[in-house]
Parts: sequence; C-alpha cells; structure tokens
Amino acid sequence: AGRVAFTLHDTYGFPYEVTAEIAEDRGHPVDRAGFDEDMAEQKRQSKEAGRRNKGVEMGGDAQAAFQGLLADRGTTEFTGRDEETSEATVLAVVPVAGADGLVDVVLDRTPFYAESGGQVGDTGTITGPSGSVEVVDTTYVAPALHGHRGRPVGDGVAPGDRVTAEIDHDRRAAIKRNHTGTHLLHWALKEVLGPHVKQQGSLVAPDRLRFDFSHFEPVTDEQVARIEDLVNEAVLVDDPVLHYETSKDEALAKGAIAFFGEKYGDRVRVLEAGRHSTELCGGTHVTATGQIGPMKIVSEGSIGSNLRRVEAVTGTGPVERLRDEETRLARLAELVGVPVGELAEGVEKRLGELKALRDEVGALKAKAAASGASDLAGRAVDGVVVERVDGLDRDAVRTLALAVRDQPGIRGVVLGAAPDGGGVALVAAVTPDSGLNAGELIADAARAVGGGGGKGADLAVAGGRDPGGLDEALGRARAAAGLPG
Repeated sequence: AGRVAFTLHDTYGFPYEVTAEIAEDRGHPVDRAGFDEDMAEQKRQSKEAGRRNKGVEMGGDAQAAFQGLLADRGTTEFTGRDEETSEATVLAVVPVAGADGLVDVVLDRTPFYAESGGQVGDTGTITGPSGSVEVVDTTYVAPALHGHRGRPVGDGVAPGDRVTAEIDHDRRAAIKRNHTGTHLLHWALKEVLGPHVKQQGSLVAPDRLRFDFSHFEPVTDEQVARIEDLVNEAVLVDDPVLHYETSKDEALAKGAIAFFGEKYGDRVRVLEAGRHSTELCGGTHVTATGQIGPMKIVSEGSIGSNLRRVEAVTGTGPVERLRDEETRLARLAELVGVPVGELAEGVEKRLGELKALRDEVGALKAKAAASGASDLAGRAVDGVVVERVDGLDRDAVRTLALAVRDQPGIRGVVLGAAPDGGGVALVAAVTPDSGLNAGELIADAARAVGGGGGKGADLAVAGGRDPGGLDEALGRARAAAGLPG
C-alpha cells in the first residue's frame, strides 16, 4: 500500500494524506514507512542525477575522506546567518575527479550556504596566505559537511591554512529576496487557489525562483494576476521577517507548515514571512518583506497530472524585464512606423495590408494560370492532360485544372505542383461523360509523394510531403488514365 501511495504522489501529484484517508475509510491502511522509504530513495536518485548533470564525479577515495573527516572533526559550523565573511581553518582540499583542476575545500566554519531545500549554494572566494580559491558552488559532501567547490588561484589553499571565506554578497542578497518571495508566493497560491495547494518542489536561484505545487486544474490569467497582486501587497506592507530556531512541536503548534516528505529533527528553523506565512525553513532570507522588491510571475503551467509550476523574478528582475520589453516595443514600433502607443493599431493595419496584397497576388496567379489553360489543353493526349505546374499554390492549381477541363475536346486533367511553401499539390478534374474517375487518377500518384486523399469522382484534390516524387506521381497518373508513359 505504501508503494501505491508513493506512485499516486510521485506520478499524479496526489497528496499522501488524501490517499491515506480514502484507503482507511475502505479498511485498507497505508504503509507509511514504505511510503517514506520510496520517497527517500527518490530523493537520493535525484541528488545523484543532479551531480551527474553537473558533469562531476566524486571519487570513491574522496567520499571516504569526507566521511572520515566528518567522524574526526564533526560537522561544519555555518556562520552565514549572521555574517557573510568569516575567518576559518582549512581542514581538507580534495581534487574533484574529472573536473579539470577543481577542488573541494572543507573548512571548520563557513558563511557559505550549501545547496539544500531548493536554494542553490553560495559562490565567492576563500583567501589564504599564498593563494585563493574561487568558489563556484557549495554543496554537502557529507551530512552537514560543507564542500566549497572551486578553482585554485596562485598556490590555492592547503590544510591548516587560516583563511578568509567571503561569499558573493550581491548574489546572496538576490537569493534571499527570491527565497522569502517563494514563501509569500506559497501563501498567495493557497489564498487564491485553495488550501489544498502544497509545495512539491522549488528552485531558489539569484536570477529567478521556481515553485512546483499540487493543483487539479489550469490556473486562469485572472488568478495569476491576483496571486501576483497579493505578493506585492505583502511586500509593500514591509512586515518584519523573523527567522529563528525552536522545537518542532512548538513550531507546528504555531501553525508552521512542514513540507511533506522532509525529515526534521527535534530542533527546527522557522520562517515567519510577515503576517501571512509561517513555515519550517533552513534557508537564508531577508529581514523585512519590503526588501524582496516587486515580484513578477513570468510563467505558469502544467508539468504533470495535478502538478503545476510557476516561475517568477523579484528585486531588480521585474525592472530589467520591463526595460527589455520597452526596448523591444520601441524597436517594433520603429519597424512598423508608428509611435509605441499606437503599436497595436499599426500592426493591425499592416496585417490588413499584407492580407490584401496576398489576396491580390493570389488572384493574379489564378488569372495567369487560367490564361494558360488553352496552352495546356494543346498538350492533351487522347483528350487527357497530365502536366507539372510548379510555383502555384493548391488553390491556383485547382483553378487551373478546372479551366483546362472546360477547354474544348478535354475529357480529363491531372496537374501536379510543388508550391513555394513546401509539400505537393495534386488535382484531377474530369468531365461527366469522360468515362474517367478523378479520384482513381491520383490515388496511386499521391502515394508516390508520401500523401493521400483525392476521392471525388469529378474533382479530386490530394497532397503529399515529398516534392522529389512528383514526376513519378505524374507518371502513375498517366498510367491510370491509360496514356503512354
């Protein structure tokens, strides 16, 4: 039963609590332990896939070294909630297998946040007495043991060195805005869509945030706008953001949302994002909602059954997007030849002019084709014309075929063309007393160009994908009409 509940949750986004309640009502209790085991295995596989996607392999010896270091020295002291620059001692420098000079540096204490809970790891610099390491990512190389992955500069750093560990301040500030913004977004989704909304995954990066949630129907444009408005209203209030440690029981008693499938110890960190949102969270955050800045939802859509994804930007992100859009609109207005404020009307006018020109060109082509009907009729064999007329679209070929059929002495006509837009057009037209069937004339011909259609007795139209087979198709049409090849 646990495996079934996990499949419903993982594949269809069906909440465990709902599955358990329905099953128990029918006398089939769900194996929660089995469910948790499957969830843990999925997370393990996801982390392994993430490592592979980064193109880096952790050697077996390196992993053993990290485990030994953890056993000897304990976990890394994380100082990043109170400071962004810390003095530390290097405990280990381990080359990363197959990563072209990258190393994992382990410190006794660090302000660098290690990737977890959807929040990306910090970047920055570790500076020692004879060199430095430019940190490109921070992850857990063992439980609660920070690995600072980076590229040595100069002589790099060595075990025992006293170093200064400094994160990229602007990048961390952007991540904090997006992380606290994610909590407000979660609250707004529940407010607009309903209390059934539950987080199913997230990404908190410096340039954007992504939030996956359970929901059973499409989200309307009006709902997206309302969600966005609620978040920005909460930002403008500029409520304090409180981030503190407490017991799990006390946190849950205060109404803190615990994310399903996560493992929590007796002590947890709680984030109160203003007056609306209280959740368990170990990430880094702003100290007031106003620091988030404006939030703009840039996309929302389905990523699976009962599972949706919303992406957004905060801080300077919306301003940058607005500036880019203004630049594009100005360029479009210049191309159309109207002021930006009249762009919609200008485009509509140009589209109307384009349609009129296309109609005019089509009419001229049809007229020219019709005028050539007598020339084609002059090539008839036993009253039947089979010819190739490239450059005409399907409608023009049809018009020309009917014009040829109406010429004196013509019993039937088959015309083939490779229109400029691609593909193949085949049209057959016969007179009522010809003894011919239009559909039969081009049935086999259509197969030669990878197409089909054309079932009419007096007039048949078929299409195909392969212009290279058009000559073969017309040869088959001649054979169907009883003409020599």
